[in-house]
Amino acid sequence: MQIAGRVSRRLGFWSMACLVLLVPFVASGGEPAPSPGGEPPLRPFPMDELGAGPLSPPLAEALQAAPPSVSAFYVRRGGELAWQAPERVAALVSLLQALEGEGLSPADYRPARLQEAARGGLDETASRQERTRFDVQATETLLRALRHLQRGRLDPTRVYPGWEIPVAPPRLDLVAIHRLLAAGEVDRALARARPEGEPYADLRRALARYRNIVRLGGWPTLPERRASLRPGDVHADVALLRRRLAMIGELEVMVADTEHYDDIALEAPPPHRYDPPLVAAVRRFQRRHMLEEDGIVGPRTRAALNVPASRRLATLRANLERARWLSGESSAPRVRVDVAGQRIHYRRPGGERWESRVIVGQPGRPTPVLHSAITHFTLNPTWTVPPTILREDVLPEVRRDPGYLIDHDMVVLSPEGRRLNPWRIDWWRPGRVILRQRAGPQNPLGRLVLRFPNDHLVYLHDTPAQRLFLRPQRALSSGCIRVEGVMELGRMLFADTGTSRDLMALIDTGATRDVSLAREVPLALHYWTAMGDGSGLPSFRPDIYDRDPALIAALAGPPQA
Repeated sequence: MQIAGRVSRRLGFWSMACLVLLVPFVASGGEPAPSPGGEPPLRPFPMDELGAGPLSPPLAEALQAAPPSVSAFYVRRGGELAWQAPERVAALVSLLQALEGEGLSPADYRPARLQEAARGGLDETASRQERTRFDVQATETLLRALRHLQRGRLDPTRVYPGWEIPVAPPRLDLVAIHRLLAAGEVDRALARARPEGEPYADLRRALARYRNIVRLGGWPTLPERRASLRPGDVHADVALLRRRLAMIGELEVMVADTEHYDDIALEAPPPHRYDPPLVAAVRRFQRRHMLEEDGIVGPRTRAALNVPASRRLATLRANLERARWLSGESSAPRVRVDVAGQRIHYRRPGGERWESRVIVGQPGRPTPVLHSAITHFTLNPTWTVPPTILREDVLPEVRRDPGYLIDHDMVVLSPEGRRLNPWRIDWWRPGRVILRQRAGPQNPLGRLVLRFPNDHLVYLHDTPAQRLFLRPQRALSSGCIRVEGVMELGRMLFADTGTSRDLMALIDTGATRDVSLAREVPLALHYWTAMGDGSGLPSFRPDIYDRDPALIAALAGPPQA
């Protein structure tokens, strides 16, 4: 009876292992697509397709509670244990500790606990079962860490309940990564799992710079003062300003210590004078922080300079997590709206890049984060006032002055589309009326709208208020995105999709019409409060929708996935 039970358990696990191998791995040999429960679905297949033999009873028992992806790892290795040499465990621990350089916390993966378990599990007196249990534990730790590294430590839908963009399944080849770790190549093993793409790589470089700044104690704080620092001023605060900017890499603003180098005293600029090189560095700082680039250190610039380095580091970690959520896209979007950065970028089929300024939703009426595709244009659009704008903005104006409708070229319609007399409506109880502004030069949508499917009724569009693009911060709309140079973008999209129409000629007719693109153009609206560049100097943007605190707090708590 005892033998029969052991055989039954062994055969039962072997059947499970066969099912595990059926899980379809992605092209890289990595993780299978997860089911809604978190682990991949299993499907039966003929056992004679396997070349490996059954797993040992201790391994079969240890894998009973393991994720299918861990079981698949051992099946692909023919049942061979992976972490029986101390140097392999040391490489795994080094990988876990190196996750700090990716914006993750090594403590979440308990490297010290793993080392302690290795001392018992690999001791010469340890039983086969103890050695096997440790081995499976180490593999589970590796898998969990790499999944967090590649696709995020947190579930974005739990941090932001309205999150719409699905996180791609991981693409991990545990066998290849283990092989690299066995050879002591920790950096190459990390590189195999790390998210691809410039946003993550640039943020990671910036993280390294700011981790070092925090280790050094941060940067000096500029004291409050009534008068702004202006070019040419001489003041003790200028020396603090030099040190502050030098900390982030603006080394050319530093001056030599003339007390120790008397022979250069005649050539060195006075450290307390706000000279042109320092003014140029301040302007670069202002540009990276979406401030007015005037070189004047006033209240806003001083406040940005005085944000603690530890808080900037937390912001970089939060944006690295966002980058992990968005990595693994099957096709990169061609049109990207950087909502917090208030810029739009278009990558043309030949590689040419176009970008411009945009106006995005104000706090309380945010522009959503989503993926879609531009499908058609509306030329010379009318504007139907959305319910929120009607209730909060337009009705108060009409109640004060019904002539507001005439001044803004608006007509009043019934829900069925029948035109109503605005002078016969009780604007304190207007019912289900619709307000529509005619097409024309003063229409808030301008002369062109770029439309894409979404549940938020937002779109890209022209605007008659072009002067607003001159502002350094432009969170001013009710959720839609106003694009500077939208006509140029529209012409490029017509040309690049093979839409054989003359856009400007159609607009010049004055007629309101929809024109479909010959091919859809992938579009992404993303929210980044920090972005890096190749130099490691990040730009920090205002968190206009106050989304960072929830993400930073969640990253400080226990992992969710």
